[in-house]
Amino acid sequence: MVANILLRRRMAERRMTKAELACEVNNEIEMLTGKAGTVSERTIHNWLTGATRWPPAKIRHALKAVFGCSLEELGFVPTSRTRTTPEEDVRRRDFMTAVGGSVLAAAATTAASTTSRRIGTADIERLQFRFAEVIASDHRLGGRLSIESQAAALADAALALQEHGIATQRIRSALYACAASFTSSAMWAAIDGRRFDAALRHHQKAAYLAAMSGDFSIQFRIWSHAGSLYRHLGRPGDALAANDVARNLPITRRDPLFASLGHARHAAIHGLTGDVNAVRRSLGRVQEALDRADPSAPRPLWIAAFYDQAELDSLALAAHLSAGNWEDAEAHAHRSLAGLRDTMQRSRAITTVRLAQAQLGQGDFEHAVSTAMAVPTEVSNHPRITGMLTVFGAKLDDLAVGSSPARDWAEYAHTIWRTT
Repeated sequence: MVANILLRRRMAERRMTKAELACEVNNEIEMLTGKAGTVSERTIHNWLTGATRWPPAKIRHALKAVFGCSLEELGFVPTSRTRTTPEEDVRRRDFMTAVGGSVLAAAATTAASTTSRRIGTADIERLQFRFAEVIASDHRLGGRLSIESQAAALADAALALQEHGIATQRIRSALYACAASFTSSAMWAAIDGRRFDAALRHHQKAAYLAAMSGDFSIQFRIWSHAGSLYRHLGRPGDALAANDVARNLPITRRDPLFASLGHARHAAIHGLTGDVNAVRRSLGRVQEALDRADPSAPRPLWIAAFYDQAELDSLALAAHLSAGNWEDAEAHAHRSLAGLRDTMQRSRAITTVRLAQAQLGQGDFEHAVSTAMAVPTEVSNHPRITGMLTVFGAKLDDLAVGSSPARDWAEYAHTIWRTT
């Protein structure tokens, strides 16, 4: 047997134990198949020692989702039978098998059929149901490659129906809107998972599909996400321009809730530039627009599921934090945490880390460390949250090296991110 050094190295980089890796792989399998995985620490041991050189299909897909790379890059060796099949075909087949979704199966059947069938409202409703599942997964986990892959595959399913089915113009527009919605979710998952090149590719496709749909709400989502993407890339000029596309769409004039979200994300971008006055101006418009929005008005699922006063405060927190307004940032953090919905697990973790950063900026080291330690360990391995906590630890060392809080954090970080 040949030990799997590459997998051991990847786990060390993530500060991941055998138990933690088993848990993550099982979570991915459950999300894809609806049934909990059965990977154990013994399974991981067999991978590391080389006793198991090529795991089963569902486990392979889960491992790709956890680490964001191919199985070969994780040190696994395909069997001779697998080598005869191109990797992309293997990945696609594994995913189709693991998901087992009726929408994907129906789309594949439709594409293979020589006789086109009529596409109707029921098909749109099935796609929208799957979109709701993607949104729920994003709020619970966020950033996973599996969410990105699932959303991209569902976009392909919608386009397969569009290509091979018979439909009215209204249904065709709805199919394009569904495909754009799924692609925008793939884009957001890539942003949240720090896969920025993939996010840029998804944006190009999503913008095209949204334009074909004529749906201004999904166009808003896509360009608003583009603004966030460029903000994370440290390109505030492009971020402001992209977000302006969203803010200038007709839907922001018809519905103040969309206008409020557009202003909120503009404030976060201004925070990156350090323009405190622009931050405050934008946040004033944010609250005014939200107060005018009718809470009972029918809206797309994606915005109704997350944007409210708590999310407004979260974006205000990000804006003030970037601008160095520590006290204002802390106030918005507390308000956001008090109002966040129970389903927003990833958002709660991000807001908690930002609260710790705001406390750190004020020199309140003990409270900052205590707050950072409150981030649940099950989400601390999220790429975005891991990066934020790493930055927190580095800044704590810069400001209070050798202090009791710094020692406490170093010990805690070593414990939760210990290597195998």
